[in-house]
Amino acid sequence: MYREVAKLVLYRDLGEDSILLKLSGIFHDFDTKDFDKAQLTTRIYEQIKALLDLSTVYGFDRNLWHNYLTFILLTNENSFSMTSEKVGANDGSVNHFAKGDFRIFKKLFDFDFSVIERALDIDCFSTVCSYKAIVKKERMYNKNVSEKVQAVSAQIEQAADEEEIFRIVTDFYAAYGVGMFGLNKAFRIRHLEDGVEFMPVNNTDRVILDDLIGYEIQKKKLIDNTEAFIQGLPANNVLLFGDAGTGKSTSIKAILNEYYDQGLRMIEIYKHQFRDLSTVIAQVKNRNYRFIIYMDDLSFEEFEIEYKFLKAVIEGGMETKPDNVLIYATSNRRHIIRETWSDRSDVEQNEGMHRSDTMQEKLSLVARFGVTISFSRPSQKEYFRIVMELAKRYPGITLSEEELCAEANKWELSHGGISGRTAQQFINYIAGKERV
Repeated sequence: MYREVAKLVLYRDLGEDSILLKLSGIFHDFDTKDFDKAQLTTRIYEQIKALLDLSTVYGFDRNLWHNYLTFILLTNENSFSMTSEKVGANDGSVNHFAKGDFRIFKKLFDFDFSVIERALDIDCFSTVCSYKAIVKKERMYNKNVSEKVQAVSAQIEQAADEEEIFRIVTDFYAAYGVGMFGLNKAFRIRHLEDGVEFMPVNNTDRVILDDLIGYEIQKKKLIDNTEAFIQGLPANNVLLFGDAGTGKSTSIKAILNEYYDQGLRMIEIYKHQFRDLSTVIAQVKNRNYRFIIYMDDLSFEEFEIEYKFLKAVIEGGMETKPDNVLIYATSNRRHIIRETWSDRSDVEQNEGMHRSDTMQEKLSLVARFGVTISFSRPSQKEYFRIVMELAKRYPGITLSEEELCAEANKWELSHGGISGRTAQQFINYIAGKERV
């Protein structure tokens, strides 16, 4: 194994803690007879545990060794994989090295672990190559990554040679990309001294636009802007504002699910992270994806100045915002920044300051969102319609329409008033109660 791994060219940067590199060192010592049996067994078990931990995070099953090797191929960002992400598989000298690496991965896929197992009297390799994972709930692992890795792994298992692996892997790069952006839908960020780190969101809400009842005009406006963005046409930053619980955040999450397969990715950023916005954009601007920077429940008090960073990024800074980045934000406030009555008076009596300048400063942030979509609180009739439509999704609910509406009316009076969120919470309560 170590001889093969040492010959890797494009895929050789695996990281110091790579399971493959550690196993390569173990097999080097085994082949040269330079080992203590107990110590070598311990080293093997350490890497088997690392493989099991990785497989648990991503929900791998059956042949964990093949899943792991495929995971490397799909996440390793190198000159070949990054180029394939952007332009697909083209003729070029780099293909010679890529196919050489894929030939090595084919040998690793077919590697015979029986020799070392007999010598050390262990069976851990056989176990992980024919593994039966415990069934887990979706929220306990990254299902999106798991499905894609295992699907490609199954294809490579059937591949006859490196030429076929080349086609399988480059097809994946062209369709989804490479690395964490290729496998994951959504990300959060963490500030580092020398930049930012992207952290995948393992389990995004699987909501779709049809789950949001009503608001057809609002959804159409959001869809039109997003589709233009996905197709590389001019598109605008979007602000969704209005009453709480009306579906603003749900609409944006649904948009991600609808267009993920077309290259849409989402980065969620909180208010205290606005200083990192320029760094985030710099790191994604050359990738072959369309990124929506998502800001939920955006609002600022008078004393908060973070909105100035946002203004500069959206429009106003020296560097032009790249074509593959848009900002989608939700807010319960139409103007995002809290206004005071003194803002509306042009001149303050005591100091003679022109408050209209302050007002314009605050409103200029909203003006930089080219599309604003209002989500207003539903009427009682619309509220009852939402309740009835949601109830249809729970066959166990046996209440009549009249009973449901009466109970829904009582529920909203004591649970925050009429909204789509209140309707969903009511249906959750009734569905749970009916099951009991």
